[in-house]
Amino acid sequence: MLVVIATMTARAGKEQEMEKALLDMIPKVEDEEGTLVYALHRVRKEPRKFIMYEKYRDKESFKLHGATPYFAELFGAIGPLLDGDPSLEICEILAAIREKS
Repeated sequence: MLVVIATMTARAGKEQEMEKALLDMIPKVEDEEGTLVYALHRVRKEPRKFIMYEKYRDKESFKLHGATPYFAELFGAIGPLLDGDPSLEICEILAAIREKS
């Protein structure tokens, strides 16, 4: 299993546009078989900062996600909205509790 944590900061005044573009991505990713979690977060104390928590079955699933046309479209849309480069952390899960309902 592979976990990716992507952090993006919107330019001042572009937070709503960034949020909409990122939210629009969720239903597109939902049907990806190897994408297990794709969750968008906003940092409370830094409302211009967005974090996407992603969990993939394996490295190949992550590569397939990055090769989709809608992934390219997303970065075309948010590129001008970004304040700096996105940060990408690739992690491996060592331990976790099971997800609760």
